[in-house]
Amino acid sequence: MEARWCITATPSRTISVMSRPTSAGILLYRRAADGDGLEVLLAHPGGPWFTTKDAGHWSIPKGEADGDESLADVARREFTEETGHAVPDALPIELGSIVQKGGKTVHAWAVEGDLDPATAHSNVFETEWPPRSGKRASFPEIDRVAWFGPAAARRMIKPTQIPLLDRLEAALDGSRATVRRTTISGARTDPDG
Repeated sequence: MEARWCITATPSRTISVMSRPTSAGILLYRRAADGDGLEVLLAHPGGPWFTTKDAGHWSIPKGEADGDESLADVARREFTEETGHAVPDALPIELGSIVQKGGKTVHAWAVEGDLDPATAHSNVFETEWPPRSGKRASFPEIDRVAWFGPAAARRMIKPTQIPLLDRLEAALDGSRATVRRTTISGARTDPDG
């Protein structure tokens, strides 16, 4: 089995799909242009419900798990579907999971890379719009992505996802981060084993 090194920002724990809704996503990060700071890429939800909503509504690119697909594969697939770009081939940092207000569990990994927001494009979904009109309309799942510094990201992201930012910063600062080797199947082994 192929193995990859993965940095965990939280104590090791088993990640498995539970019976409640489960999503997985990628938090793309880069060093700021001045080389002295961190920036994260966040996604703004598409569709008519979010056109006037901004602060507190952005998210990491993520989506729901389907069938037997591993959560890491779900995260990679959803990032590609929602940004139009493949996940950079860089060392992933496991950020663990959070539970959103509606009860959905979100598992996340951070990956260092760059992406020009002007080139991002999302898949689309169809819904009845306007409501009860009988008409169907298509909308992008994500209508835009943008880079934010840590303080701005905390204002823009869903409040329940703020711990993912905290865990990324802690991992990059070297505190509480441990290196683990993760196989494609998700099984963990010790770095020396």
